[in-house]
Amino acid sequence: MKYAIFQTEIIPADPEANEAQIRQWTENTVQMDKPDTIMLPELWNTGYALDSLAEKADMHGERTKAFLGNLAKIHSINIIGGSVGNKKNGKLFNSSFVFNRGGELVYEYDKIHLVPMLNEHQFLDGGEKKAEVFELDGVKMGLITCYDLRFPELARQLALEGANVLHIIAQWPKARKDHWRHLQLARAIENQQFIISCNTVGYCGDTEFAGNSMVIGPWGNELAFGGPSNKETITIPIDLSIVPQIREDVPVFTSRVPKFYK
Repeated sequence: MKYAIFQTEIIPADPEANEAQIRQWTENTVQMDKPDTIMLPELWNTGYALDSLAEKADMHGERTKAFLGNLAKIHSINIIGGSVGNKKNGKLFNSSFVFNRGGELVYEYDKIHLVPMLNEHQFLDGGEKKAEVFELDGVKMGLITCYDLRFPELARQLALEGANVLHIIAQWPKARKDHWRHLQLARAIENQQFIISCNTVGYCGDTEFAGNSMVIGPWGNELAFGGPSNKETITIPIDLSIVPQIREDVPVFTSRVPKFYK
């Protein structure tokens, strides 16, 4: 499966401008690189202009679903649709949407863990449903959002449910850039799965983002990565057939003894 990851700089509180840059990037990338799956970052519609969310957020994901579903169908690509600020049921969520090549919504997820260091809890509500496995092109996958990466239980449960790929969408700050890399390496090695992440660059207010979007193999090898400050596309094919062999060679999952973990 060939991926194209959009490590971009988000324009704070301007959904129309951000939508336009994603549309243009998708058209160019599909023409040049012919990916199977494209991936967008966290909160790409508004960025971390959290105090503007009440005004600028999507409503029940309707605009985002129409926009990304149409892109997927027109270009016959899978879309890991990053996330957007999203109003629903009187609350504000950080919501992710995944579409298959036919433009069908196959998965949606609201970020569970809110970042106290960025005061997310003052503006957003945490997701109320657990992360689950979904499929694209017959491959079992998972998705988590930024701060979720710090909670290994979440990634492990998705791996136990069969996810061969874990997507991490983020706006991870430069101040904690080393954590970003090392936590991803740990998740890949301990769960013997591909880790594919999409982070942003640039600033929102005083916060600078770390870039360094990554693709890590299930053996823990770094296959591709973006720079720390550049707006760029990371394009790479991944060989999903190696996951079962690695899990057989180092049988972590059959070696588990959960009764002793509590």
